[in-house]
Amino acid sequence: MNRTSCFARLVGVVLVGSLAGGCQPTGFKITPIPTDRSLKERTLLTDGGFSPPKIALIDVDGMLVNGPKSSLFSEGEHPVSLLLEKLEKAAADDSVKAVVLRINSPGGTVTASDLMHGELLRFKEKTDKPVVAVLMDVAASGGYYIACACDEIVAVPTCVTGSIGVIMLTMNVSGTLTKIGVTTDAITSGPNKDAGSPFRAMKPDERAIFQGIIDEMYEQFLSVVQAGRPGIEPDKLRGLADGRVYTARQALNAGLIDRVGTVRDVLSSVKDRLKVDRVRVVTYHRPIAWQPNIYTEHPQRPVNVSLMNVSLPRWWTRPGPKFLYLWEPGL
Repeated sequence: MNRTSCFARLVGVVLVGSLAGGCQPTGFKITPIPTDRSLKERTLLTDGGFSPPKIALIDVDGMLVNGPKSSLFSEGEHPVSLLLEKLEKAAADDSVKAVVLRINSPGGTVTASDLMHGELLRFKEKTDKPVVAVLMDVAASGGYYIACACDEIVAVPTCVTGSIGVIMLTMNVSGTLTKIGVTTDAITSGPNKDAGSPFRAMKPDERAIFQGIIDEMYEQFLSVVQAGRPGIEPDKLRGLADGRVYTARQALNAGLIDRVGTVRDVLSSVKDRLKVDRVRVVTYHRPIAWQPNIYTEHPQRPVNVSLMNVSLPRWWTRPGPKFLYLWEPGL
């Protein structure tokens, strides 16, 4: 690449940064990106001593999707792939004796939630290392689904969890299209080929088809919770699983979690479980990420330009039906 091309690219970066910064004073930092993008280990907390056993702190946060999260100025991580990558790193390190899974997610797609739940079960079976979930701000629907794969579930006092259930999101834009003089016409091989189309109202028989799918996925959710929380009677579980969310204390009283506590409480209890006095808490991150302590979450976040959030949910850009283990009021 010649110097002119390099300079043109740099000017482009500066212009984009200026737009993002608005009228506020703006600084620019040019950071070389390592060609090796594999996960690196970082120590977040240590009790000292010579080579203490490790606890791996792994984050699951944001929307759970089976594909890269969209982001304007970054590549975006694939949540399922990233979790598997971190679990494999923890499994390969004999000095890692336990995993604390920190969940801060309203859930996401049915497939992503189920894949992550399955990978956690396989990790436990393969390594025999305990996995403790700590539920943060929100660990609802798919977020709670994956927590049920863990040996213990702890929620911080201010957590909102639960929302056991399934939702299918679609939309009907036919009224808007009619107002602007646009009509659609689908040629299909069968009467249900375009079921769920956003360009017309849903027919009763189509709704019945989708309800059958929702019911099957709901039973799958119930079976996952029942396996993870065997102390809850099936009839009681169905009563709890009406889609509502619970505070940490309510979830404890219902048997959906084991106890209420902080991240430090969880780390202390894991040390007791391992029968050790000293540990080193580590996390895994990309080379350009920075996580200085146990409260730092994964840096992948929606990017804001001026006052507009440009990281739109996928169902806004792709209006087809979506089956979700998700709690997201106001959609």
